[in-house]
Amino acid sequence: MFTLLAQGIDTSETGLSQTAVSAGFNAPDDLPNIIGDLLQGVLGFVGFIFFAYVLYGGFLWMTAQGSEEKVETAIKIIKNGAIGVIIITSAYAISFGVMNLITTGSLTGS
Repeated sequence: MFTLLAQGIDTSETGLSQTAVSAGFNAPDDLPNIIGDLLQGVLGFVGFIFFAYVLYGGFLWMTAQGSEEKVETAIKIIKNGAIGVIIITSAYAISFGVMNLITTGSLTGS
């Protein structure tokens, strides 16, 4: 039968790191960058959820067919979704400013 041997691959010779950098996939090498990337991903996902929530409320309103209870429920959902989007946007702006302050010493990032 065939025997497969595991061999270590030296990634410096394969050019994978150079390809990743040219594609825009820079590996975060310090803690503030790792935390920033994590926060950006989480806040982006939660923002998408609230956006979908607002779309769901709009769909409920369009399909209420004049029912006052359904319209009130849809308006409540849209208001809650809009408040959520505002909160997430504010949280993203605050975390972006704090991470820039930690990494560069200024709020503008320059």
